[in-house]
Amino acid sequence: MKNETKKTVTAQTAKAAPVKEAVKPAAPVSAKEDKVVEEKTPALKTAEKVVEKVAAKTAEVVAKTEKAAAKTEKAAEKAVVKTEKAVKTAVKKTTAAAKKTIVKEQVYLQYLGKEISKDDIMKQVKEIWTKQLKKKAAEMKSVTIYLKPEENAAYYVINEEETGKIAL
Repeated sequence: MKNETKKTVTAQTAKAAPVKEAVKPAAPVSAKEDKVVEEKTPALKTAEKVVEKVAAKTAEVVAKTEKAAAKTEKAAEKAVVKTEKAVKTAVKKTTAAAKKTIVKEQVYLQYLGKEISKDDIMKQVKEIWTKQLKKKAAEMKSVTIYLKPEENAAYYVINEEETGKIAL
């Protein structure tokens, strides 16, 4: 078997020798051939011009986009400043309104030795509204009260619809 392997190896080596001879180093390029490679074809020149035009237009579009973005940013900043001013003004007005002193009112009717307060009459009107008429207190929008001490009565009008009489 060893002899057969040696024969195969020598046969393969013999085949490789002509291949090595066939591969030769490239010949140097002459100056004339070099000039031919450097010359540009008309198609290549046209392609370069097109690329230059596209690059110029792209630069213009980028510049316009940057200007538009700057304008938008400035407008947004102005809007924010206006909103902040409006909020500050609203806060000042609300604070000023809250600081106003709330006057506590108390009204009493004194007649023939009796004394009745406005709060007592309002309490009775609210009771009538919620318990007798079975309506919600939130539905009561306005109340008008007429006092008639000579009749020993107070007349009421709720939401300009419901009327009634309360004994003093």
